[in-house]
This record gives sequence, C-alpha cells and structure tokens, in this order.
Amino acid sequence: MSGHFLKRAAWLATLLFPLAAAAQTYPDKPIHLIVPFPPGGVADIIARPIAEQLSTTLGQPVIVENRGGATGTIGASYVAHSAPDGYTLLLGTTNEIAMSPTLYGTLPYDPTQDFAPISIVAQFPNVLVVGPSVKAARLADLTAQAKSKPKSLTFASSGQGSTNHLTAELYQNEAGVQVTHIPYKGGGPALVDLTGGHVDAMFATLPSAITLIKAGKLHALAVTGEKRSSALPDVPTVKESGLPGVVVTTWNGIIAPAGTPPAIVDKLAQALKRAVEDPGIQQKLAAVGAEPMYTPPQAFAGIIRDDYARWSAVIKKAGIKVD
Repeated sequence: MSGHFLKRAAWLATLLFPLAAAAQTYPDKPIHLIVPFPPGGVADIIARPIAEQLSTTLGQPVIVENRGGATGTIGASYVAHSAPDGYTLLLGTTNEIAMSPTLYGTLPYDPTQDFAPISIVAQFPNVLVVGPSVKAARLADLTAQAKSKPKSLTFASSGQGSTNHLTAELYQNEAGVQVTHIPYKGGGPALVDLTGGHVDAMFATLPSAITLIKAGKLHALAVTGEKRSSALPDVPTVKESGLPGVVVTTWNGIIAPAGTPPAIVDKLAQALKRAVEDPGIQQKLAAVGAEPMYTPPQAFAGIIRDDYARWSAVIKKAGIKVD
C-alpha cells in the first residue's frame, strides 16, 4: 500500500470523523428543510405537516425555508452545496431532481451524485382538466378535437419544462396530436386563466387542481397515475382511456447533501417512516389528492436514476431547452 494512499486515507478520516461523532448526538440543534418553490405551492403544502411531525419525533425544530426560483434549481443547488451534517435538507421534487438537469445546459449539481436520498414522503398524479368552454366529456373527445384541428387546442403549464409541460409532450407523442403550449410563471396563474376560459386544458398537479374540480370550475378528464386516485375515484386514468404510455406520478421526498453520515440518513429515514404513517399526516395529504408513502433510501435513489433517464429521453426528443 503506497504512502500516498495512506496519507489520503488519513486525510479523509480527519474530515469524516467529526461528522461520524456528531451523528451519535444528532440532532442537537434546529434543522432547516429547504422548499425550492415559493410559499403556498404543492411542495410547501406537503413540507409543512411533514416538518411538524419530524420536529415532534426528533425533538428539535424543523424550520421550513422557501428558496424558490429557476424551476426549483436554486433551492436544490443550495442544499447540494451545504454541509453534509443533516441540518440542511431538501424537499425535493421530480421537477428539479429528474427533469431540470437535462432542461438546463449547465447546473451546479448532479442529481445522481450530489445528494443522499432519504425517503419519498408523498406522490400524486397529474390530472388533465379542461375549462368551461371546452366541450369534452372524455379524454377521447379532447383527442378527437386535437386531431381534427392540429395546434388549435391550448395547453397551459406552470413553465417551460415543467411537469405539466412534459406530460403534455408525452400526450402528444402517444396520441399522435399537436397542441399549442402556453407557459405561465407558475401553476396558480395557469389555473386562473384555465378557469376563465383563456386556455383550453392543462395537465395540472392533482393537489393544485382538486379544489377547483370539486367546485365544478374545472372538468377532470383523466389522471396520469397507474391507478385511479382515491380523491377522484370516478375519474379514469389516461392509461385506461387508451394511452398506456402516459403514466406520470410526481413525487416529493426528503433529500440530504451527498456525504451525510449513514447513521443520520437512517435516523431521518425512520423518522419520516413514522411521519407518513401518522393518521393525521395521511388525512392532510389525502385531502389534497396526495398519497403518503415511505421509500427506503436505496430504493429512492433508484427511482431518481430511473426518472432522470426517462425524462431526459422525453426532453431530448421534444427538443426542449431552458436558458
């Protein structure tokens, strides 16, 4: 064994020893949970009850901190470059972890190398909704309209390269239609214009649209999950409506910086498992159409790799780029 190798091993040990020692008393101060989107959005709605439950389990405050911008990449980058000590965590989503790395030419983080995934805490489908001016009772009706007049139907999204946008790209590919994409600066403004009849349709995240659907302001044609949503049991899936390739489930999960000691990752994973099994948490998430779930760290890492590969292919095929 070379002297150089021994010196490097000793150097690494001096870096890792303090973290390993700290893991034994973790946590002994407040934890910051970074939500990479503005307050009031779906990620924020999910983060706050989870943070509250973690505080109870871990015995330390878990402070939700919103760092929005650039489709979630600003907050994700902040966490990727934070100390790997378990005190700065990310409420990560499919968007900035699995989609943005391909959308943006350069990003200051690698989704498969710079994070230590802990657990998914909730997942939910998108839901294809149409405004009051669109006469379509089923997905097949909308597809027939799109085929009869290419690019005449307008599909809103929360921004170029967002989950809503990319789901619409999948729909176009699978159904063999062409629609016109109308990007907005967020899901809220998009849904306002959809209910006002200024755009025709949107693959909205279910938690953001469910209140409008139940109030009768939007009509839901299909959900994009593998199975029907318990929040909308009468609405079929896109898959059972004849388009099996359009299966999209968005996840929200807790992620730490790469290099976080395994003992801390394990402690957080067990605390999150307890949180998502709490009946109060389950009720709060189900009310907005989200399914609480626990995913062990290694399984979560595999989901990130698979989703990154899948969405990278979709984005490249559609030729989408964000400057």
